[in-house]
Amino acid sequence: MAYVGQSIPHDSARGHVTGESIFIDDIPPARNELFIEIVGAPIAHGKLKSVNVEDARNAPGVALVLTAADIPGHREFGPVVQDEHLLVTDEIFHLGDPVVIIAAETREAARRAKKLVQIDVEPLKPIFTIDHAIAAGNFIGGQRTIETGDVAAAFSSAPYTLEGTLDIGGQEHFYLEPQAARAIPGEGGQIVVHSSTQHPSEVQAIVAEILNIPFNHVTVVTKRMGGGFGGKETQAAAPAAMTALVASITGRPTRIVLDRDTDMAITGKRHPFKNFWKVAFDDQGMMLGIIIDHFSNGGCTTDLSFAVLERALLHSDNAYYLPNARFTGRICRTNLPSNTAFRGFGGPQGVAAIESIIEEIASHLKIDALDVRKRNCYGVGARNVAPYGQIILNNTLPEIFQTLERTCDYQSRRHQIDAFNASSATHLRGLSMTAVKFGISFTRRTLNQANALVNVYLDGSVMVSTGATEMGQGVNTRIRQIVADELGIDYANVIVAATSTDKNNNTSPTAASSGTDLNGAAAVDACARIRERMKDHLATVLSDPAAGLAPEASQILMQSGEVFDTRMPERRITFKKAVQLCYEARVSLGERGFYITPGVDFNRETGKGNPFLYYTSGAAVSEVLIDRYTGEMKVTRVDLLMDLGKAINPSMDMGQVVGGFIQGMGWVTTEQLCYNTHGELLSHSPTTYKIPGIGDVPRIFNVAMLDNPHSKLSIKGSKAMGEPPLLLGISVWTACKNALSYLSPHRAAPLQLPATGESLLMTMTALRESASVHDATLHVK
Repeated sequence: MAYVGQSIPHDSARGHVTGESIFIDDIPPARNELFIEIVGAPIAHGKLKSVNVEDARNAPGVALVLTAADIPGHREFGPVVQDEHLLVTDEIFHLGDPVVIIAAETREAARRAKKLVQIDVEPLKPIFTIDHAIAAGNFIGGQRTIETGDVAAAFSSAPYTLEGTLDIGGQEHFYLEPQAARAIPGEGGQIVVHSSTQHPSEVQAIVAEILNIPFNHVTVVTKRMGGGFGGKETQAAAPAAMTALVASITGRPTRIVLDRDTDMAITGKRHPFKNFWKVAFDDQGMMLGIIIDHFSNGGCTTDLSFAVLERALLHSDNAYYLPNARFTGRICRTNLPSNTAFRGFGGPQGVAAIESIIEEIASHLKIDALDVRKRNCYGVGARNVAPYGQIILNNTLPEIFQTLERTCDYQSRRHQIDAFNASSATHLRGLSMTAVKFGISFTRRTLNQANALVNVYLDGSVMVSTGATEMGQGVNTRIRQIVADELGIDYANVIVAATSTDKNNNTSPTAASSGTDLNGAAAVDACARIRERMKDHLATVLSDPAAGLAPEASQILMQSGEVFDTRMPERRITFKKAVQLCYEARVSLGERGFYITPGVDFNRETGKGNPFLYYTSGAAVSEVLIDRYTGEMKVTRVDLLMDLGKAINPSMDMGQVVGGFIQGMGWVTTEQLCYNTHGELLSHSPTTYKIPGIGDVPRIFNVAMLDNPHSKLSIKGSKAMGEPPLLLGISVWTACKNALSYLSPHRAAPLQLPATGESLLMTMTALRESASVHDATLHVK
């Protein structure tokens, strides 16, 4: 039987439910283990004048107190640019910037000692917002541009033009397991680090550089994470390095687990954006020219801000053909924790910008925004080239629009909403369909590679090791399914080992929705090599020269746990027996597989090329109900259609689609990051930061998958689904914007993102007042 295509349960599902799954802080402390607490800077920007740690060093239970002067190797690090510090040496970048590490016998002792550290600083003027950074010219790096066509000519000849700004808020990752790491010193200066990270190889490199030891002295192990969402792609490195530093100096096991408040306060978020846009269009809503200038809030250091900005530029077209377009981007440096990867990785910000522009066009022309979207949608065979030059192959977007419009009964519901809003004095309803065309591949070409180690044991069981990290998304389950099918054995006979840098070297992060694509393909390569070697030998065992059947490897079939020659199917042996026969004949039963993504060649200097192997597409129709007098908003119905190709695991795909959409819905509605004038995050706990709960899930939530038999570019014909559904949450925001348009017949509602209850109420109030003034002016004239 084939396991690919079956809805096999997540391999950790039972463990998660019963509590048997092991996370970093579930590992019992060793006899002499130390616990770390961090002392952060008391201001957001300034110079560190002095640090007095004597009282803390002498406090009961304290084993070690470290400052930047105690770091033996590199004091600066970073995934792209080495502009981050493990501990402050001179300049303070943000409030809570780590200054001192305290290691103690217990967490309580370390927390008590924190209060004894004295930090003297010289305050400098901080910058927190994009507007202030632009005014001060405070940027990270230069401008990025993607351009196509003749934008100036399009604007000069267009019947209509509009322009405006859009503020897009950030988002807290809110993974269930906070940043955590545990380090165990070994012989000869070697060290093992257990890290809750999406990128073990990067943690390995940073730990080695900070300790000033070779990479091969550091082994990083990641069994699983309690969520990541991008927040553990780069920012797990610092906690891991802190534990490794203490373990290296003391020779004792060490762990750090940030509490929820500290984690939220000092880690980076999704990048807030501010977009300045202009659009030229005709009376049908066809976009003739478009300009979007993106400014992102990168926080205090570079981190992955360039890559995030780049993906925002690459997704500013979203589902729409733009013959004349110019997208630019700058990263603003501010005194907030360095913003970082987040599910969607800049794509959501780019898509939100153009979807908002479409709502503006529709409002100006007084037509349904869906008509604007369908008219501008990428075509099949024509009008199918992205602004950066890539041809949109196997484009199912027109079919998705047409199918979903019909199945959700869009037109009938639009008429009902028109009637409701004309008659209801207490509520407004809104309806909107948005699409997603999400590019699958890392935009940094080097990262599009993976290796996998497959070992077959004498009892017929198989262990797979890859660079993929499991954070709840089910990558290990999918890889088990793939390997079971490749070797023709039972799924239960395959397990996936904990991700570890001593088994898989120089791996890419589990990100960009490419975990299964890359690592699954590498595992397929390893299995194919093992299978061919086995078949070469087994052909001599299973053939019958006396009957005129010479050994022929191509006739050997491995399926359902058995091996046989297709010319004599009655002569079968078990896979276990086949393995033993191969072992006796000294046939290698282990193999390292390798995979590189073909055809990705984007030139970021020219803004042209093919940054993606393929696209995952879909659309969602969201309907909202807004209280006119309180701003309370409910998502009453969602209809969603995704093209995921041929699913490897349909149930897990469904879980990713639903979960991604809800997380995107949270970003555009309730999840608001609030800071005070000192740069302190006020929304740093579940009491003040509102992620969607079960009560926020739409009462009617229809999710369907498009049948696409032509998907062939990715492994097993499947399409990545980790990030794309999140971008469909934008349909909830555009539905809110649509609802408010009924109060604003003269212009689009100036709604920013997220559309919290407060912002909805204030926007409605402003629209009512504006309408009253407008009507009064008309009356006077």
